[in-house]
Amino acid sequence: MSQADQAHFWSRAARSYEQEFIDPYRDDVRSPLLDALRGLSAPRRKVAADLGCGIGPLLPFLAEHFQHVYAVDFAAGMLERARERCQGLKNVEFLQLRLTDLRLLAGQVDVALAVNSLVMPSIADQETSLRQIRAILRPGGAFAGIVPAMDAVHYYTMLLVDRALANGLPLDAARKNAAHNNDHACYDFAFGQFRFGGLEQHFWQPFEVRYRLRRAGFRRIRLAKVLLAWQQFTCGKDLHKQPPPWDWFFQAEPAKE
Repeated sequence: MSQADQAHFWSRAARSYEQEFIDPYRDDVRSPLLDALRGLSAPRRKVAADLGCGIGPLLPFLAEHFQHVYAVDFAAGMLERARERCQGLKNVEFLQLRLTDLRLLAGQVDVALAVNSLVMPSIADQETSLRQIRAILRPGGAFAGIVPAMDAVHYYTMLLVDRALANGLPLDAARKNAAHNNDHACYDFAFGQFRFGGLEQHFWQPFEVRYRLRRAGFRRIRLAKVLLAWQQFTCGKDLHKQPPPWDWFFQAEPAKE
């Protein structure tokens, strides 16, 4: 799918986004993102960029804490909904840009954020996007974000297999049951790809996050789990006594040139 087709897909998805996709901003999700942003020094004098802002759930928080906020997305439909959410916020500026071309913002941003937007299936696009993000950051800047976790898909599968075994299914049947309930037909586990509705997205391993960030010129990379809500998973009610699946939060800073 071309980038233009991807933008069209996300524009169409904007109206039903909350119903279709896992939400890392739910009250019952335990995420280190907001605490990390609160821990930054002197945010009221800084410029933030929400890269792949989607329908804008993070923008009101950023507008309250930062001097100026760039809301960036390549899908017009997402920006339309984000504008609706941000009516009256005078320090939010909306830009329709691709993460692979952020030259308009070069050297203008103190804090860059990418929450579930680094999901492009192309390694070249991933690395170009990360280098572009590195280039928009001022000296002393920070980069933080969240990416979907492929290792969490394996974890959920393990729990589903154990659930089926506990219900008396033989191993082969338990595996088939888990594969069905966790949509294994949509995944390429070897390469971290997920296909849904004609769109291919990338899910990340933690070692991969560190590796790609280092290659793009980042250092002091920190990872932490974003613990999702079992209510967002089909079989969550049967597994709620176990720790929930996760996304990966990361925080890094640009290496000195």
